[in-house]
Amino acid sequence: PHAWSFDAVRGPARWLAVRWERVGARWCNSIICVSEGEAERGRAAGVNATVQVIPNGVDRGEWPPTSPAESAAARRGFDLGSSPVAVCVGRLSRQKGQDVLIEAWPLVRAQLPGATLVFVGDGPARGALERRAGPGVVFAGSTDSVRPWLAAADVVVVASRWEGMSLTMLEAMACERCVVSTDVPGAREALTADAVVPRENPQALAESIILRLSDSALREREAADSLTRVEVQFDWARVGAAITRLYEDLRAERGQ
Repeated sequence: PHAWSFDAVRGPARWLAVRWERVGARWCNSIICVSEGEAERGRAAGVNATVQVIPNGVDRGEWPPTSPAESAAARRGFDLGSSPVAVCVGRLSRQKGQDVLIEAWPLVRAQLPGATLVFVGDGPARGALERRAGPGVVFAGSTDSVRPWLAAADVVVVASRWEGMSLTMLEAMACERCVVSTDVPGAREALTADAVVPRENPQALAESIILRLSDSALREREAADSLTRVEVQFDWARVGAAITRLYEDLRAERGQ
């Protein structure tokens, strides 16, 4: 599913979405969930089906680790100087929680006055977010490649309200960047516990960002750990092989 449909709606629409997911599951030989957290949310909602957890993955050839030279060049290109930089990549929408991050940013700036927050992407919430944004917030808009922005970041922030397993998170990890995420499905499976904060909690989000923007050694340790986790758990070759095995097993069960 890469996030259940009922997570995207509220009120009567959520009630209907839960029931649709339950009915739809009856037609499936197997449902692939991209994280254990996503699978658990489905079970908790009463979606009873055969579930195979196969995490999202990244092509490490397409997303190699960033070098210090690449990072320095990206920062020069974006005229970011030497100030602390946090980058949030994603569609500007309620799901991605940029409003919570904007609420947290004045707390970050109170401790780190020169810090810059960059939103990379576009979407329906852009106007409202721009009206709420204060000093030190940049809207970069859409781009053909987010890699230069990841390279320029000291910290990559995933502020989402819901996910299946964030691809931005995995891409940043593959690029050997330090990542902070809200506690959405997939985050605790990919990141160290200290890098995961409660959803819709600006104070906790700000504190986690401040800690990492202020401590280069911590950033480097977590970035190196993230790269190792991608190599071991989230390499696309492993993910693709797991999906292939699932199809082969289903074909064998059907006698094909």
